[in-house]
Amino acid sequence: MATVGTTTPTANGGKWHGHYPELGTGPLPLEVFTSVEQFALEREHIFRKVWLNVCRIEQLSKAGDYFVKDIGVCKTSVIVVRGKDGQIRAFHNICSHRGNKVVWDQNGNGSVFTCKFHGWMYGLDGTLRFVPDEKRFFDLKKDCLGLTPIQVDVWEGFVFINIDPNPQETLQEYLGEMATELAGYPFAESSATAFSWRAEVKANWKIVKDSFQEVYHVGCLHKRSLPDAFVSSDNPYTHMLDMKLFPRHGRASLYGNAAHQPSPVQALSYKHGSILVRSGFSENTLPVGVNPTRSTDWSFELHVIFPTFFVVVSEGTYFTHQFWPLSVDRTIWESTTYFPKATNLAQRFSQEYSRIIFRDIFLEDARTVEETQSVLLSGAKKEFLLKDYELLVRHSHNVVLNMIRGSDGKTIGRAE
Repeated sequence: MATVGTTTPTANGGKWHGHYPELGTGPLPLEVFTSVEQFALEREHIFRKVWLNVCRIEQLSKAGDYFVKDIGVCKTSVIVVRGKDGQIRAFHNICSHRGNKVVWDQNGNGSVFTCKFHGWMYGLDGTLRFVPDEKRFFDLKKDCLGLTPIQVDVWEGFVFINIDPNPQETLQEYLGEMATELAGYPFAESSATAFSWRAEVKANWKIVKDSFQEVYHVGCLHKRSLPDAFVSSDNPYTHMLDMKLFPRHGRASLYGNAAHQPSPVQALSYKHGSILVRSGFSENTLPVGVNPTRSTDWSFELHVIFPTFFVVVSEGTYFTHQFWPLSVDRTIWESTTYFPKATNLAQRFSQEYSRIIFRDIFLEDARTVEETQSVLLSGAKKEFLLKDYELLVRHSHNVVLNMIRGSDGKTIGRAE
């Protein structure tokens, strides 16, 4: 089953899983979070094969702008650059001479890339331009010694790369229907101001990812930071308003308590743009994949792009998560919150307030996933149980299993 249209679980016995019976309802084996062998398979069959988000196009606004991303799970470093012709290109960040990392800075602007080891010089298009003492080399073929290219493409201002020299799909094909459903969201207009966090988390990448694929934990874990913003007497366990699975990706509409009574500071912040909950929405401005039920209790739309990129959109602001595996129990977590350009001090205050709120919430999440990973090897438990509203978690693990087993990832199979 590829996709199911927007609906409620009522027609399937009150269960979201009823739309996707092929996923099953059994427990999840705990060893998928601790197995070194599985992590090696995930590296080769997933991360070295799929499209991965590395930055926003705004980070490459001018010719010569470059961005460097070290990707531990793929054992490489990547240079993404805007050439003099305006084209975005990507290369492995390794010199053709003796393998030195060519660019050491995370970002910058320049006309060439010069290796600090021996001075080999490369153009923005990756070609080898200059070799010191060139005549002393043997049969040097400069035309064949440029930076090694990487496949790169852009969707809605998000720059993606694919380490596979010959990807089986284009980026548009990989994103599929999810890309269509998000078409028209004002990402560019909402990206003028960005606040980012980066941390190394002592947990398997799937433990970290799974904690953001469900909101069952909100009423408990975030009861102090978000006491009633996303729970209510009618919805005490933060049941999602809508869910939809794609072949590899997933989407969910998150509930917000419209009756939430903000503090005076919160009320001031909400009034000038910071949106955690709302009492209404402008349905005519939203793409079909954002609050598709047009519920007045809607807060955010969660889009999970396999394997580890999250785009969570609201009205006028959005945030992203990107998880980069380092080892079976280490993950780099990068999160960025985006806002439109503030036009007055009140809006700027609102954005700063929202940034702090998100920071505190994410700190609670990070502590929890590390505590989880710390006891998995005890052997006390062998499996995890999943509820109906943890459908995205189950789906994600099935996609991982399919790709490791050699599936093309385009079908959803049950983890036996």
